Amino acid sequence: MRIWDIPVSCLCRRHLLGEHRELHAVWTILTRNKRGYRRHPETLRWEGKLKALYRRHLELVEEMAGRGYRHRSPLDPELATGSGIQDIMIDSIEEQHRILCRKGCDCRVSGSSQS
Repeated sequence: MRIWDIPVSCLCRRHLLGEHRELHAVWTILTRNKRGYRRHPETLRWEGKLKALYRRHLELVEEMAGRGYRHRSPLDPELATGSGIQDIMIDSIEEQHRILCRKGCDCRVSGSSQS
């Protein structure tokens, strides 16, 4: 489970769509008080930050539309409460770049913070 902290424009198709799917999972866990993955670090870092998660979703949707995907799974904006800023990271931006570089996909990142 991963919601990246890098710009969505850098993500390849697989990671863009995968993050969108996982963001919906985190959203559902937090807004419907589901138990699966409730204690996962990625879920925990979004507690109290549904407004920031909602904003990330909007960024993903905009990028998806720009790439020709149709989006049919909106989030309820009334549930977007709490902080609009995500200031907790599981991995630094530099490490996220390195992780994506090692995957050998089409993400537009480099192994350092220079991207």
